[in-house]
Amino acid sequence: MEANTMETTILQWHPAFFAGMQVELQWERRRLLFENEHQLGTKPKEIDVLIIKKDPNIPIKKNIGQIFKTHNIVEFKGPEDYLCIDDYYKVYAYACFYKSDTRTVDEIKTSEITISFVCRRFPRSFVKHLQKEGLQIEEKEAGIYYIKGDRFDMQLIVTSKLTKEKNFWLKNLTNDIKDPETVREIIAEFKKHEKDKLYRSLMDMIVRANREIFKEEEDMMCDALRELYQEEINAAAEKRALAMVEEKAQLVATEVTQQVTQQVTQQVTQQVTQQVTQRVTQRVTQQVTRDVIRQEFSKNIKKLIKHLKLTAEQAMDVLEIPQEERSLYV
Repeated sequence: MEANTMETTILQWHPAFFAGMQVELQWERRRLLFENEHQLGTKPKEIDVLIIKKDPNIPIKKNIGQIFKTHNIVEFKGPEDYLCIDDYYKVYAYACFYKSDTRTVDEIKTSEITISFVCRRFPRSFVKHLQKEGLQIEEKEAGIYYIKGDRFDMQLIVTSKLTKEKNFWLKNLTNDIKDPETVREIIAEFKKHEKDKLYRSLMDMIVRANREIFKEEEDMMCDALRELYQEEINAAAEKRALAMVEEKAQLVATEVTQQVTQQVTQQVTQQVTQQVTQRVTQRVTQQVTRDVIRQEFSKNIKKLIKHLKLTAEQAMDVLEIPQEERSLYV
């Protein structure tokens, strides 16, 4: 999986290529099953793109898919990467592993598997090595070369050599667009399909990889870019609005909390004050009442002792003072 570093931003070419393959084969897409980064086995080995024909008996008419059988393995190299000899053996091993990674023996025939190598520039060392190994390289048409002489049917697709008439988007999936006319053609083609997420993925990568040339066509790009990034713009605006709402809500919540706290504090203070006052008043009243009663009893006891010549105990018996309280009057 390769990526090109540009202005400190890593460009992920594979998702755009995956979209590009589907766009190129769009008229026969219903007959094909596309799998992005198909994993082999349980360890991290992945096929860049796996394309499975739903009906093996129906041929694919699109030029890049005419070689297709039932199971079609695609290896893609980004514009800054190079297809080397080791890539051939790696993908060939993937094909062998894919063939053997089944539930039953010989479930997938080698005759049902094809391999496609896709790169930007013509890989001369790659081709020479295959020729040394006894394989033949046959140019089927501009940018498409069949590799013959092996148990697997294989092809090499050089995107820079494809024609824009047959393979417009794969040809322009690059970072070296120089011609303003090409930019205008890309924008015009995109506008025809601007609602399609596959075209949006392609357009997004092409614009990011060729910022300078697209900036030169700023007037024409305005509407296209606005449409292309409208979802991102809306999402960013929604995020900002949500942040503002949350901030305002927090301020309001804080203010309301303070007000409620103050009101509750006041209410609680008043309530507690009333309760304390009531309790204190009750206690004071009770104490005063007891003191007054005690004083009256004391006076009466003294009068009985003085006038009737009674003892203190006799006087308290007359006044019916409980035994447990008599110590208060002695």
